[in-house]
Amino acid sequence: MPARRHTRRPGPRPRRAPRPGGRRRAGGTLRLVSRSRAGPVGGVEVRPFGDAAVLADVGDVDAALLLARRLDVERRAGSWPGVQDVVAGLGTVTVTVDPTGADLDALVDVVTRLAAENDGRAGGDDPQDGAGDVLEIAVRFDGPDLDDVARQAGMSATKVVDLVGGAELRVAFVGFAPGFGYLVGLPPPLAAVPRRARPRPAVPAGSVAIGGGFAGIYPQDTPGGWHLVGRTGEVLFDESAPPYAVLAPGRRVRLCPSGAEPSPLPARRRGPLTRAAPALEVLEPGACSLVEDAGRRAVAAFGVPRAGTADELSRRLANRLVGNGDDEAVLEITGRGPRLRAHHDMHAVVIGDPWSDEAVPLVVDGKAVPPAQVVPLHDGQILEAGSLGGVVRATLAVSGGMDVPPVLGSRSSDLLCGLGPGPLRVGDMVGVGRAGRPRGALHMPRDDTPPAVLRVLTGPDAEHEPGGDTADEHPQGAVAGEWRVAPDSNRVGIRLVRHDDSEERTPRRSLPAGGTMPSRGMVAGAVQLPPGGEAIVLGPDHATVGGYRVGAVVIAADLHRLAHLAPGAPVRLELVDRAEAGAAWRRLLEVPGRAVEGWFPTQAG
Repeated sequence: MPARRHTRRPGPRPRRAPRPGGRRRAGGTLRLVSRSRAGPVGGVEVRPFGDAAVLADVGDVDAALLLARRLDVERRAGSWPGVQDVVAGLGTVTVTVDPTGADLDALVDVVTRLAAENDGRAGGDDPQDGAGDVLEIAVRFDGPDLDDVARQAGMSATKVVDLVGGAELRVAFVGFAPGFGYLVGLPPPLAAVPRRARPRPAVPAGSVAIGGGFAGIYPQDTPGGWHLVGRTGEVLFDESAPPYAVLAPGRRVRLCPSGAEPSPLPARRRGPLTRAAPALEVLEPGACSLVEDAGRRAVAAFGVPRAGTADELSRRLANRLVGNGDDEAVLEITGRGPRLRAHHDMHAVVIGDPWSDEAVPLVVDGKAVPPAQVVPLHDGQILEAGSLGGVVRATLAVSGGMDVPPVLGSRSSDLLCGLGPGPLRVGDMVGVGRAGRPRGALHMPRDDTPPAVLRVLTGPDAEHEPGGDTADEHPQGAVAGEWRVAPDSNRVGIRLVRHDDSEERTPRRSLPAGGTMPSRGMVAGAVQLPPGGEAIVLGPDHATVGGYRVGAVVIAADLHRLAHLAPGAPVRLELVDRAEAGAAWRRLLEVPGRAVEGWFPTQAG
């Protein structure tokens, strides 16, 4: 339907009182540190979110949209080199940066200044592009939960449709899935309807839903916990054409009742990868073999995760060994590796956990080759990684890099939302780029960090004080002690359970209301604390926003270690300060230059 322009409804915006300071406690093995420049100023609280992000709590949707808009304009103008993404949440803005050379204190000051300048302006015209136009989306209100929503709201199903259709909604933020806009502005009886007690394992694309104070439209098939009240045939996300997501933050939306049957949405299925030589032909794909590079930038505001290799260090090492740039695409292998036939001469190398002595078996034409060593592959030869044994993940690099069609600026596969080629299949022809000169050998320096330790910084909720009096009830104390990796861990997140596995352990009482917070932008390494007593450490495919409390954040220098945590393995989270985190990152950056030595002979044999 054509869009119509509507005027903004007048009215003051609500203010949030400054958050009271919390008491810091020492407990377990943690050494507690203070946050830098984290106090509220004029109702705005800006603080570091780990060592590669800043979180601004500005109090309401209007203020968050204004701040995110200004920050993104500055990012696109190149005013702040190293700023990678700006993500609006519900009254919050998260800014992620490259930890190399990042000055978080300076960024906190800049964000605080911009937020203060915006104070008082959010009641005026919304500067978000297109926010003044109301996008009208035709919806057939025949969802399976419509009657249940009507019952909970104390009205008829017809009245529910009338209220939803008559409401002017607005996109507060985008997340959960690419193009999934969280729509605010529901009438109070509908805004009071909670999420479903039991989420559905599969919700069809185009489903219109209500839950937890929001309305939303599922852009793709995905699990979901909201009540389904209708359907639409509108395509809300298209990774092939800008602006990619139809529902940008600040966009005004009206869900217009329609009796017409919605058009079916296109299925998102890829065909076989095809490429002439040089290429690698997939004879057997292995358990899960993914093309990954350094990941995506500046797309989190659309709800698109960064993705990229789970082990950034191994990607850099393997690429350097075969003569590639650090960020070229590699093959990330989990569990059991593939069988690949070379279509052209090339060089290859496979690296497991670079800090471990556990070797990754590699076979070329039935003959075993030494681990972590560059090997020549001639046209027609077959390379096989096989079972990885005690190694969780391995990285396979070839000279020239894996050359598959990029999506949103990256060749990476994202298991959460299905972007990129996804797991390799039999018959795929994975392209190989232009080769450089391979290097000689890998000699890793000594690693002084114990394998069962992840170093963390205090999280944004570490000083939140909801009323508990014991260190274990406090989000900071909640990460103390020993953990064990749960079997249902993956690239989206590493789930940790208490190492003692005690059934008598009480769920953390300090996290009321289901352990949730208003949804906000998330970062890789965030240690989320659901109410059941477990922890979830977010991986490269994590959702861009989340609502669980965050008690700690894994430092950037240890993120690559998440890739090698095996189910059942013990883990201890050890708190460090930002100076130590920065020093650890600088040491990690030096590893590839020190570990990769010499040059490979130009002629094999």
